[in-house]
Amino acid sequence: MDAFGAFSNRLIGPFGPGMNVVFGRNEAGKTTFAQFVGGVLFGWEEARGQRNTYKPDNAERAGTLFFANEDGTGDSQASRIRNADGLQGDTSVADDIDRETYRTMFSLTSDELRQLRNTTDVTAKLLTAGSGTGASPAHALTALQERLAQFTSRAAASEKSLVKLESEQDELRRRIAAESDRVERLKREDREFAELKPQRDELLAKIGDLNTAIETLKANRKTLEKTEADEVELQEKIADLRAQEESLRCEHRLAQREHPEELAGITATEERHLRDRIEALAVQEAKTEHAVDLARDNYATSRAAYEAMLETQDEQNEAIRARRQQRVQIGLSVALPVAFMFAGIPLFMHGREITSLSFTALGFFLVLVAVVLAAASLIMLFKPGRKGDERSQRVQDRHWVMLQDKKKLEACLAEQEHQRQAVQDDLAAMGLSEAKDSLRHARALLDEAKDVRAENALYMQRKQALVSRRTALEESLEKASEMRESLYAEVGMRRERGTLEAVDAFIARKTRQREGLMETSEHLNRRYGELRQLLSQAKGERSFDELKLEAQQLKTRRDEAAMEFAKLLLARHMLEAAIASWESKSQPEVYARASELLSLMTDGKWVKVSMSADGRLQVTDALRTVREPVHLSLGTCQQLYLALRIALLVTADNVGRAVPIIADDILVNFDSQRRAGAAKALAQLARHRQVILLTCHEEIVETMRVADPGLTEVVL
Repeated sequence: MDAFGAFSNRLIGPFGPGMNVVFGRNEAGKTTFAQFVGGVLFGWEEARGQRNTYKPDNAERAGTLFFANEDGTGDSQASRIRNADGLQGDTSVADDIDRETYRTMFSLTSDELRQLRNTTDVTAKLLTAGSGTGASPAHALTALQERLAQFTSRAAASEKSLVKLESEQDELRRRIAAESDRVERLKREDREFAELKPQRDELLAKIGDLNTAIETLKANRKTLEKTEADEVELQEKIADLRAQEESLRCEHRLAQREHPEELAGITATEERHLRDRIEALAVQEAKTEHAVDLARDNYATSRAAYEAMLETQDEQNEAIRARRQQRVQIGLSVALPVAFMFAGIPLFMHGREITSLSFTALGFFLVLVAVVLAAASLIMLFKPGRKGDERSQRVQDRHWVMLQDKKKLEACLAEQEHQRQAVQDDLAAMGLSEAKDSLRHARALLDEAKDVRAENALYMQRKQALVSRRTALEESLEKASEMRESLYAEVGMRRERGTLEAVDAFIARKTRQREGLMETSEHLNRRYGELRQLLSQAKGERSFDELKLEAQQLKTRRDEAAMEFAKLLLARHMLEAAIASWESKSQPEVYARASELLSLMTDGKWVKVSMSADGRLQVTDALRTVREPVHLSLGTCQQLYLALRIALLVTADNVGRAVPIIADDILVNFDSQRRAGAAKALAQLARHRQVILLTCHEEIVETMRVADPGLTEVVL
């Protein structure tokens, strides 16, 4: 074995001409050796399912068998590497045997014997051994009888029935007789002949048009394929741009939720206008706050003076208070005008600088108030006082001043509240209701609106860019779609039904039409020649010719059926004769020898092997009880099959003369007594053929040595 399974460069042998026993432990390579012999002779096993093919990794199976010449002048070699190269060397060793016969008769395994337990067709196995066929002659004869019955059947489905064909012939003769007197058919034949020439010309023109159309369709098909691929690519790009647009819209919506909706609609012009209005409101608010502060200060001063006047106890206190008041008046007459002057002049100058009328007016008002306060202070300062009843008058005057300042403060506070509400209403009217009455918050909202407007502008730019790209792609897609529709229109298809498969089918249909027209053209040409000949001879009508043609075809069918029927009858006769001859010669000898061998193996319990009248194998025991193989035990059934094999191998001595019988552990299911009988039977076979028994049981080796002391033993 150069390379086979797990073995390489392995030499097994030598073997003697008679009985040989190969002993080896499990996995020593016995089954591998058996498969190797069959593979070299008849080809390596192909990989099918889970079957082991014994193919080495990264190598080809290869090996050689050595055969000793009968005249003792050396040996012959038969080798194989690849199945495609066949058997190399001396191929005559396998000339008288085929693969099936080898597997059936020469390769004995326990599994092969066990298969007989599930079938009763042992007769087919026996006949297969000698001929290499796989069917029983009895079964073949039955099948032949069934085929013969079809020729005499009256069933409508039986096309080869001679009875049915005869009936059809009678019907056809009647139709021919009925149609023979219809001379009118001749006129139609004449018109057909006259019309054939323009039809032929028309067919040639149609074939030319179809050739042009098919070439155009193929060119359009290539263009369609490219156009549809472009459409798919454009659709994917458009879908991607739509997804980007949707993502951009989602981002924009999320950003818009963070800002008031009113801010999003404010334009730059509106923002400037709103800021001017807010500045004007800020000026008014400042004026109001200043007036409130001034009124609050005046009220606090007059209230303090009044309360101080009420708390005076005596003249001294009054004098002290008068002096204190005088000092206060002097201080106020100086401080207030100065304060209003210092507040008014810068405010007036600032208003002039920024050209703000409100700031200028407020500054002028403060300066005017300062002048008035200074004048009033001077008048009050130099006004002569009274001491007696002037005190109560002063108390009343100061109470009146306090009340006047209080009313003025309340009026200023009311004005401030009114101003605050007006600011809130104005801001709400401007769309800045979120700021309520806070001008600073309103300015912040305007700044936020500016940012929103910038974000909206950026969003619109990005959106327009995406829309522009998508529009361009959609235009390209529309052009591609129009081109596709135009191409489909050129091939005669509507858009909703137009596909490349439909175009291919259309091209195939046109091609079939062309082939059909060409076939029709050929038929017309033939018909034209036939009609010209027929009309020139006898002006025969077409239906009559068709009937005659049908009659001829039916006659041909009947003649063929009759010929086949005769062949089948002859085959049946030959098969019956062959079966009778085999039964008269081979069968008695085979069954007689098989009976002897089975009796030897079973120690006389089963004494006869025979064939029943219906072709079934049966065995008879010493008590004349007849049984079929299915009713035997596994071991007895295998012994029966082994006996039949040995009988056939001894009888068919002209089959596989150079090929050894390989028996792979076939005695494992036999008890010791029957194993000894089987060993004797194998020893008888070894007198006629070379036998190689493979086993892993030492007791089987000893049993074989007892049966044949001259055997050759090979240890793996």
